[in-house]
Amino acid sequence: MNAVADHRVFPLEPTAADAQAAIAEEFAFFGDWSERYQYLIDLGRKLPPFPDALKTEEHRLHGCQSMVWIVGEGDPQRLDFVATSDSAIVAGLCFLALRVYSGRSASEILETEPDYVNDIGLAKHLSPTRSNGHAALLAFIRERARAAA
Repeated sequence: MNAVADHRVFPLEPTAADAQAAIAEEFAFFGDWSERYQYLIDLGRKLPPFPDALKTEEHRLHGCQSMVWIVGEGDPQRLDFVATSDSAIVAGLCFLALRVYSGRSASEILETEPDYVNDIGLAKHLSPTRSNGHAALLAFIRERARAAA
């Protein structure tokens, strides 16, 4: 299945650490959380197209209040992910996670803690249901990396 390879846009930065630093730098430009939420929405609009054929129960991420679909493919050297959500803010959260982890090796994924969550204040500003969903997204990515490693 080339569903992911056909929609590959990540990585944007050479390493996961560089991606996290870029995210922190970008979010530092915004003074308040209404601006940061708007930026998250804008990022969500930049997700690559997600094939409608993959919006199935098999690819649905459970643990999210919103509808989220994610597919991961690859091997230990490179894992690629595509994801989407019916929620604009959650789509932005998907973009951030894919920016850090998609297109990386299984070992880099497993060695990289999602520091951006605290660095940009997401942990304090997401509702409990969005926090749970974001945690489920990160767990899915790590599980795929563990399976590939």
